[in-house]
Amino acid sequence: MLHTKGPLLSIAVGKRETNAVDISDVLESYIGGRGVATRLAHERIPYDVDPYGSENRVLFTTGPMQASNMSFTGRMNCTAVSPLTDGLLSSNAGGFMSRHFAATGNSAVEFVGESDELVVVHVSDQGVEFEAVPNLAGATVPETVEYLDSEHGIGADQTAIIGPAGENRVRFASIMTSEERAFGRGGLGAVLGSKNVKAVTFGGDSAPDIEIPDEQMEIHREAATDDHIMKEQGTVAVMDLANEVSGLPSYYFSEQTFEGVEGINGSAVASKKYKKGTCSSCAFACKLPTKDDERGIETEGPEFEVAMAFGSNAGVDDIVDVMKSNQLCDDYGLDAISAGNVVASYLAAEDEFGNSELIWDLVEKIAHREGVGDTLAEGIDRTHETLGVENWTVKGMDFAAHEGRVLHGQGLSYAVANRGADHMYATFYSVEYPLVPQDQAVDPEGTLGKADTLIERENLMALNDSGVVCKFSRDYMTPKRYEALFGADFEDLLNVGARTVTLERHFNNQRGFDRDNDRLPYELPDFETALDEYYAARGWTNDGVVPDSRVPP
Repeated sequence: MLHTKGPLLSIAVGKRETNAVDISDVLESYIGGRGVATRLAHERIPYDVDPYGSENRVLFTTGPMQASNMSFTGRMNCTAVSPLTDGLLSSNAGGFMSRHFAATGNSAVEFVGESDELVVVHVSDQGVEFEAVPNLAGATVPETVEYLDSEHGIGADQTAIIGPAGENRVRFASIMTSEERAFGRGGLGAVLGSKNVKAVTFGGDSAPDIEIPDEQMEIHREAATDDHIMKEQGTVAVMDLANEVSGLPSYYFSEQTFEGVEGINGSAVASKKYKKGTCSSCAFACKLPTKDDERGIETEGPEFEVAMAFGSNAGVDDIVDVMKSNQLCDDYGLDAISAGNVVASYLAAEDEFGNSELIWDLVEKIAHREGVGDTLAEGIDRTHETLGVENWTVKGMDFAAHEGRVLHGQGLSYAVANRGADHMYATFYSVEYPLVPQDQAVDPEGTLGKADTLIERENLMALNDSGVVCKFSRDYMTPKRYEALFGADFEDLLNVGARTVTLERHFNNQRGFDRDNDRLPYELPDFETALDEYYAARGWTNDGVVPDSRVPP
């Protein structure tokens, strides 16, 4: 089975010590990326760790496909115990850092402990250097990028940076790379901030020699030549369809259609796109560099989820207003989905939907934990009672845009996902929307009989995150192509994903997670029976707990 190569580099930021650990057995079993990080976290992070405690570990990992020149491979993984969900969580970011990370010669790099001063950690194939940077306290992501470039000649594509939100331990702070790409959902930026690490840089010339089969070029060619709507509109291309099927969360989830959708849909975003945007080695180029010269706003995006959170869910129908919200989140290092949703919860409480000036003020206050921003920085799950609004979260994570009240399999997916209400954990929505090819389509109505499909999709997404392969490769990656690229039977590859999901669940079980956490703030037909079906198919107990006999090696 194809897998990445190289040691785990463990960095104790308080002691300023490093240690290289041979993890060949883990790599052979879990390929790379999320799988390897989950296995390592399961072994090396105490089950009862405080997410902000020194014993929590931030694990960066990449996979064997980063040795290729194939489209859909410019991504990598980050894993830690989340301050937002309180469970083990992995986040995935695109951009250009993965190749620089691989060039250090390590398959995984972890950060443990807590520095007594703000530092940048420089990781290369020549070793690790710690740089005290008190001058960067409170610096935005662009300001930190500028410093690293001017002082060291290190470009944004080599960096993982936290903004003020991470330093201030906002529970949904991101780690930013390539300036505008995010290890977003779950607050891993706050974990890095708790370690007093402002930024990490990666570089070298020691990428492992991994032979990638020729199928990579066939996939790359198709990605380059396909006339796909995402190349022009990104993920926002689905917004009109979501609105048509009453599946667009609006006004803090109180409605499911938005009358101002034309102001924030795919066409609106495309009208502000001024060049192509992509990730490393990817010819699909689905990113959205946008700007508005009149108002001096330039950003990347927004994608569909952010256009929902800061658009329809906040009652905003101006794409440039949403662009500015997106830009502020990137600058301050905030997950734009969670930031938009928690702002929408405040707008609901204050009857201020559509007030963009207030929205931007709240984003800044959240990043700096000032005034009401200190409350909102805790996230919806911890603040909804104070605000007097409904708790639109699962396991502490607020909802993505794909509407589980319409796409019932996606709703079930939100409930059981170890990461909470995140659409990318299984991407079940992709088989429930109308217009899905007939051989792939699943009736969006009902939850019964969907457990096996949900499990297969969860396993496949975990496999992609271990590869690492972008999930938007779904139109190009067939079972035969997985087998050819990774040199193993497709079922064996899916089993890597299954073991990864099970390890996540087992870790979270030790932290008290069980069936009671697999809950939704709305009702779905036959939901309890569907949970039973899912647990039984996974081989877990009816309480959603992994038996000791089923914990993977």
